[in-house]
Amino acid sequence: MLGLLRVRSPILKSSHSLSFRHPALLQQRSLSLFIIQQRPTLFQQQRSSTTARFLSLASIFSRPKPTAAPTPLVVAHITRLEAEANVHPHDVSKQLLLFEALSNTKLKSSYDLIITRWERMCEFDPSSPLLHSTAAFKFYITCLLITGQQPSINPAVRRRDSLLIAHPLATTSPTLAMTELETPATSQEIAQAILSAPPVNSAPSTESTPNLAKLAVGGEAASSNPIQVAIVERKGAWIPRLVRFISLVLVSSFFFLVILSVFFENSGFMKAGPRQSQFEPTEGKTVKFSDVHGVDEAKDELQDVVAFLKDPTAFASLGGKLPKGVLLTGPPGTGKTMLARAVAGEAGVPFFFASGSDFEEMFVGVGAKRVRELFAAARKKEPAIIFIDELDAVGGKRSNRDQQYMKQTLNQLLVEMDGFQQNEAIIVIAATNFPESLDQALVRPGRFDRIIAVPLPDVRGRVQILQHHMRDVTTSKDVDPKILARGTPGFSGADLQNMVNQAAIQASKERAAEVSLKHFEWAKDRILMGAERKSQYIDQKAKLATAYHEGGHALVALYTDGAMPLHKVTCVPRGHALGYTSLLPENDRTSVSLKEYLAGIDVSMGGRVAEELIYGYENVTSGASSDIKNATRTAQSMVKHWGFSKLGPVFYDDREDNLSPRRKEEIEEEITTIVRGGEARATALLTAKLDELHRLAHALVEHETLDSDEVRKVIKGEPIRTITEVLDEEIANAQS
Repeated sequence: MLGLLRVRSPILKSSHSLSFRHPALLQQRSLSLFIIQQRPTLFQQQRSSTTARFLSLASIFSRPKPTAAPTPLVVAHITRLEAEANVHPHDVSKQLLLFEALSNTKLKSSYDLIITRWERMCEFDPSSPLLHSTAAFKFYITCLLITGQQPSINPAVRRRDSLLIAHPLATTSPTLAMTELETPATSQEIAQAILSAPPVNSAPSTESTPNLAKLAVGGEAASSNPIQVAIVERKGAWIPRLVRFISLVLVSSFFFLVILSVFFENSGFMKAGPRQSQFEPTEGKTVKFSDVHGVDEAKDELQDVVAFLKDPTAFASLGGKLPKGVLLTGPPGTGKTMLARAVAGEAGVPFFFASGSDFEEMFVGVGAKRVRELFAAARKKEPAIIFIDELDAVGGKRSNRDQQYMKQTLNQLLVEMDGFQQNEAIIVIAATNFPESLDQALVRPGRFDRIIAVPLPDVRGRVQILQHHMRDVTTSKDVDPKILARGTPGFSGADLQNMVNQAAIQASKERAAEVSLKHFEWAKDRILMGAERKSQYIDQKAKLATAYHEGGHALVALYTDGAMPLHKVTCVPRGHALGYTSLLPENDRTSVSLKEYLAGIDVSMGGRVAEELIYGYENVTSGASSDIKNATRTAQSMVKHWGFSKLGPVFYDDREDNLSPRRKEEIEEEITTIVRGGEARATALLTAKLDELHRLAHALVEHETLDSDEVRKVIKGEPIRTITEVLDEEIANAQS
């Protein structure tokens, strides 16, 4: 980048020698030095405009064409000629030398300077001999033509003719001795000659460009009197060039890599050989039907599949065919995967496992490809069993809004299960928690011939599961699986296994010799209510408020007919709650009546009602938010789904788009009425039992956790074991 131009000459080192040689030359040198150092010349302005474009968007991705700037030596020469022309304004030869040097640069700014000098001469010095110079006027007209100012040519011709008439040439002028003027032609002839000539790129020249070495300062040779030019680069000028270079490299590298990857992908030059399929028979412990408990009906259904795999000819002789698919439905943790492994273990055939999410990936077509690989691997090992867990992840109902790759995966699964290519010795067993979300084409006979429900285990099933998992655990004599089974309604097989494992871990942490009933109760409470947060600090005031809240739930559960029996109540923070009231049914509940639903709403509202009775309406806390949510959901289901309202036995969808505004208002009014009714009943009950509420709350603050028997003793005023007695008993048991 061309920044400032500083011209230094050895002659300038001695002002005396400069003055001695020529006084006018000193003025000329000083003027040239001042012009170059103090004001930007027309060439510097041209370079500055180029520099200003360095940070534009176009300059980042494409290098702009640099303007052919004159060399520093030419700049110094033109500056000297300009100074001499200014000192001798009536010397036509010096003016022509300046015009010629400017036109040789072929810069628009040079042409503009020639036009400006001519017009200023006409304006302020019309008697100048330069006006009578044909060559000078040719320079002026040519510059107008090159810069696109053709409309100004005719006015310029008329103006010169008028000035020539008004100011004839003075032959006695002393400046005439310095040059010999040619006979002036008319302005119109000069203009017509230039306009009729071929297009030109620069102004005409009256003589060749002079030798720059001979035109050095003082008229001496350049070797004896050189012009030294220092090019000072603007600070930070390298940054735009670096940014442009890095951007160009990055863009070029990106396109190069894209083209290279496309080439390798299409040519197969670097493709690896056929990769091994990721679906292989599952190895591990063989599972039998004797290892699966609590699902006797499902095991009976699958016995037919096992028998067919063991002896296909016994069924084929009578025309029977093996079911192609078995769909296992039920809540999580009920043993669906164990059942599928047990079928493979009983039949002694390879077992291929895949999850519904394994088929999908970010690339289109991968899902269908993996389905083909799975069935191809199973055909090589047939007879075999394919188990697809979480089938709803890949077999959901299709719609027009689905992406194409999702449809491809499901379509490939449909074709593999019942397509042109038959799989007589391959059984597909799938499991899902949401059978209603599966596509109808997938669950039709011919693909999934049998749909087997795997529900939560009942009391007998829970006893079997507990006995199975407690075989490898050292338990005390007071542990009865039947008692634990009755106290764990709604537990799945996975929950029961987790409870046994956590009880064993807790006993090991306490250095106990065996797992006692206390450890199983601790594990059950941890699963039901969450882990205790004993390290959380709660002041006595907040703890007492929590005790009143949980005491309200407990009292309403004790005195409300139809409510589930109270199991345990605590004011110790568990999970995300500050307290918890646990209710457990005595037996498995297969259906729920209207009275039981209303009792559940009463129990949910009991905590908030207790706070309002003790602290007032304005001091009720937000701790009852989950209780209000549960009560509202129960009331909503009673009105919309179960027909327990004044609206009658009518089912209303959860989506309210199809309901009229009047019907929506009626439904909301019924829901509010049911919840308000539960609140009123809880208020009446706790108002009558206010003394018992006080006793229960203070006992909870002292003991923190009470079971149902202890709650009954407390509200009757009977004493219970103190904390000290409980701790002493635990220490004695640990020592023994």
